[in-house]
Amino acid sequence: MRGTLYIVAAPSGAGKSSIVNAVLGKDPEIALSISFTSRAPRPGERHAQHYHFISADEFKRMIAAGDFFEYADVHGDWKGTARQSVEPQLAAGHDVLLEIDWQGARQVRQKVPDAVSVFILPPSRDALEQRMRARGQDSEETIARRLAAAREEMSHYDEFDYVIVNDVFEHAVEQMHAIFVASRLRRAPQQHRHAGLLATLLAE
Repeated sequence: MRGTLYIVAAPSGAGKSSIVNAVLGKDPEIALSISFTSRAPRPGERHAQHYHFISADEFKRMIAAGDFFEYADVHGDWKGTARQSVEPQLAAGHDVLLEIDWQGARQVRQKVPDAVSVFILPPSRDALEQRMRARGQDSEETIARRLAAAREEMSHYDEFDYVIVNDVFEHAVEQMHAIFVASRLRRAPQQHRHAGLLATLLAE
């Protein structure tokens, strides 16, 4: 049986990566797909751990070769998920999680209609701006641009199956983990896992 594909999206500053990393620490059955990006690494980011950092020319070469499962131009930088990071794992029955933006999520849903999608919202615009400023990495111009982009991104929340408001971090982590647990209890995967039990229980 194929694995489940999870999509998690959020505006910049909503705490998506922190929540995802915390949940993955509690749930080793899900593999995180590392995205490719053409932007430069931020302080503390490492190649092949946070992103695969490549040049814009290399990214475009991969697009032309059909190497991407999904990709999009996000705030002037390319971001995408390689096919080899997703399709073989799903085919082998492993669950895979994608941290992507709403544009990539839309592409993925077209290819994998049964993907489980989650959108993370901040508790307020003020909180979102404070989190952006707390990074201490961006200029005022960059912060203003990111806030404007965040409003556009958040308008697409209704395209997702689940919505989490990251007000209390621990609660947001629990809620996302609950989504993963509940998805495994759907009828189809349970029928596959417990075929022998069901045959015994239903035998005349």
